[in-house]
Amino acid sequence: MFIARMNKGSWGKIRAFFDVQTEEGFTIKGFKLVEGANGLFVGFPSQKGSDDEYYDTIWAEKDLKVLISAIASKVYGSDDGVKCQDNYVEREQKAADYQERVEDSQQDPSEELPF
Repeated sequence: MFIARMNKGSWGKIRAFFDVQTEEGFTIKGFKLVEGANGLFVGFPSQKGSDDEYYDTIWAEKDLKVLISAIASKVYGSDDGVKCQDNYVEREQKAADYQERVEDSQQDPSEELPF
């Protein structure tokens, strides 16, 4: 998993918006890096309800939240050149790994039939 895009800035307490791309190729948009009382934390994608409250649209286990927060903080703290290079290399490797898995899984379907 890696940060596919990050827009840094200052919008109130929000310091950056970013998207996460999974190893399977899914891109999840709408994450926020927020300046809190205890430092930066990740706000998950959310949607405004009819009661004007915001509700998360993505849920994750605590371990995954910690991982996303660590990755986002690292990318936020780096300059754009380092971030782009790291993400490019990681994307290329993940694409090659995925292509290899696809090629390995392509077998004659009749060999897998139980009858």
